[in-house]
Amino acid sequence: MRNIVFEEPEMPMFDAANSLCHTWERIRVSYIAPILNIAVYLCIGMSVMLFVERISMAIVIVYVKFWKKKKYTEYNLDGIKRDLEQLQNHPMVLVQLPMFNEKEVYKLSIGAICGLSWPSDRLIVQVLDDSTNDVLRALVELECRKWIAKGVNVKYEARNNRNGYKAGALKEGLKKTYVDDCEYVVIFDADFQPDHNFLHRTIPFLIDNKDLALVQARWKFVNSDECLMTKLQEMSLNYHFNVEQEVGSSTCAFFGFNGTAGVWRIRAVNDAGGWKDRTTVEDMDLAVRATLRGWKFVYVGDLEVKNELPSTYKAYRFQQHRWSCGPANLFKKMFLEILCSERVALRKRLYVIYCFFFVRKIVAHWVTFFFYCIVIPATIIVPEVHLPKYLAIYLPAIITILNASSTPRSWHLLVFWILFENVMSLHRTKATIIGLLGANRVNEWVVTEKLGNTMKQHHISKPKKHTSGILERIHALELIMGLYLLYCAIYNLMFQHNHMYVYLLLQAGAFFILGVSYIGTFVPN
Repeated sequence: MRNIVFEEPEMPMFDAANSLCHTWERIRVSYIAPILNIAVYLCIGMSVMLFVERISMAIVIVYVKFWKKKKYTEYNLDGIKRDLEQLQNHPMVLVQLPMFNEKEVYKLSIGAICGLSWPSDRLIVQVLDDSTNDVLRALVELECRKWIAKGVNVKYEARNNRNGYKAGALKEGLKKTYVDDCEYVVIFDADFQPDHNFLHRTIPFLIDNKDLALVQARWKFVNSDECLMTKLQEMSLNYHFNVEQEVGSSTCAFFGFNGTAGVWRIRAVNDAGGWKDRTTVEDMDLAVRATLRGWKFVYVGDLEVKNELPSTYKAYRFQQHRWSCGPANLFKKMFLEILCSERVALRKRLYVIYCFFFVRKIVAHWVTFFFYCIVIPATIIVPEVHLPKYLAIYLPAIITILNASSTPRSWHLLVFWILFENVMSLHRTKATIIGLLGANRVNEWVVTEKLGNTMKQHHISKPKKHTSGILERIHALELIMGLYLLYCAIYNLMFQHNHMYVYLLLQAGAFFILGVSYIGTFVPN
């Protein structure tokens, strides 16, 4: 009995756990860390590209605004306006209003357009109605008849199909025989309400400048204070209109047509090949083709046209998919055509390819999602990867400040805007990949839902209980990303001491909130 030796019992659970940890460490060091290191430097490279582009635009915009060098001020319009008033030689103008089941806004837009100040015998208002609701079609036609009775030359055109969507409607509208005498075409989406003097502030640019194809006005958001989501959208779009469009107009006489609130020379539209429905950004497609034919554009940033921001998360997601997928798909289809164009200077071609398409439409989305939502959180659980903090923190901070500078009244929402934009970068990145690959949903067209006066009529100022099913409110991708970021935050809190968990917890919360659609305005059915 004395020779009996008592040994400690084996503990297979602990051995299995240790073995699993060692296996994970070997895989992490040998395979994951090298790949992640490459991803870090690729993302840093994209960040530098975006930073340089933002700084260069900031320099241009400072020169343009503080030295009063906006492009449209170079045109002498006083003499042309005086001739129009004295000689009454107004050119024939066509105004196109494409719409699709626009129940809430058709009266507002038709009324605003029919109220434009221009000689009635020199103006044609063309309502292009693709609505599938017969009752709504009858109401739109009745509204047109009311304005016809008041002396406005309104043409109600309805199609029995939606071939080509908006591009198809605009193309069919230009084929009407009564359009032959028109020199210019003005396009407004169904929620846009121009001021009565819109034509007097745009048409004169085109009359005496024969190489000018497009005059673009900026958007003014009537519902930007409706909810947090519309305030955050305003911050992003203000940068686009105050900086991107102004810089493009001032440096290269080129920018992307916004699809509405713009005046085209019909000869330029025809010279560029007319409207095409090969992508979901028919407006940008036409603008690129026109500039390759040697036409110039001018952006009038001081001319604002009232319109509505999407205030439901569902509508905003569909809009952002179309706005991100379409440019990427167009870039794929037109890259060689732009590069080999002989009628446009090399500098302008490089601007279109690199700045306009590659950096703004692809890199900006990818670096936001992959770097700040995937790669940086991954470095928390793979400590072997070195993350240059000054590039990961200071560069995006400067870019963010530059973006937000266009909306000083919303600076207090800067943190919310960063978190919101990071979540939306998930969908924009997905959309750009779909566009580049030409995959499923590449040509998906969903008309952005508009509420018009619904908010006032229902006295809704705060989010209400959503009436749709619970499954419609849940978005799996956002929730998966939220869980990933939450895991990284907990890991950082438990095993590291660099306070990255603060950002990760906030970003995870943003993904969870949008993952259950708890943002925006909900209107009862």
